Amino acid sequence: MLIIKTNAELNKIITYHKKNGRVGFAPTMGALHKGHVSLIEESKKNCSFTVCSIFVNPTQFNDPKDLEKYPRPIEKDIDILEASGCNLLFLPDVAEIYPEGTENKKKFNFGQMDKVMEGFFRPGHFDGMAQVVDRLLEIVQPDMLFMGQKDFQQLTIVRAMLKLTNRPVKLVMCPTLREKDGLAMSSRNVRLVPELRTKADILYKTLKWAKFQAPQGDLGGISKEAMKRIGLTGFKPEYFEFVDGYTLNSVNDIKNSNFIVACLACWVGEVRLIDNLIIKEPKD
Repeated sequence: MLIIKTNAELNKIITYHKKNGRVGFAPTMGALHKGHVSLIEESKKNCSFTVCSIFVNPTQFNDPKDLEKYPRPIEKDIDILEASGCNLLFLPDVAEIYPEGTENKKKFNFGQMDKVMEGFFRPGHFDGMAQVVDRLLEIVQPDMLFMGQKDFQQLTIVRAMLKLTNRPVKLVMCPTLREKDGLAMSSRNVRLVPELRTKADILYKTLKWAKFQAPQGDLGGISKEAMKRIGLTGFKPEYFEFVDGYTLNSVNDIKNSNFIVACLACWVGEVRLIDNLIIKEPKD
């Protein structure tokens, strides 16, 4: 596996491989797990050359403490990528991504999409996320972009960004990978204390319960009950929302949308986890 740290080096390699096939790209912030590996594997199925980036983006952390705590096990990450068959790791520093500084942000108008759920509780997060993904796409120039379903709101906003920028990139949503008890795989899971980790399966159980209840109609009532169920464990849920999978608008009745996703965020002790489950699959 090649490890490249500069845009200039990367450009030469990508130019060559785009002439000879498709380039797939999986952007990450490191602390890799099987969920990330699944992105690499999906890229390898569809592309002749696969690039993964590791860049802990400072502009999408609204809490400096969260940025400071974010794990950076780079040697372990390199071993994981090599074992997965990834062709190239792009490992830039901040100056490569933001040569003019992090304050010169590219602005996108996502309407309300970046203001609900994660956008409400983490103001500015999606500004930074969109900025860095757009910049990475500008540098890597992939044919296909692979992102996980677990960060569903992020993926949906990236899809909107691709339309706004007219970038010729195909976005592929890869299914959420889960632990044996259903907890969505996340780099944050390692920070869960044992006594709380054993109860964290309530998040996925509640999502499945909500999917079972959804055909009865009152999604608003189901959301409130879901919050109560999670709260009984002593966890602190921030939201449990049924949203349209394309617009992220709130949905109150299962008949009102062709694509519905239940999304949640919850504090499990000092660790904030997110998850989601598709309630109604799109037909297209």
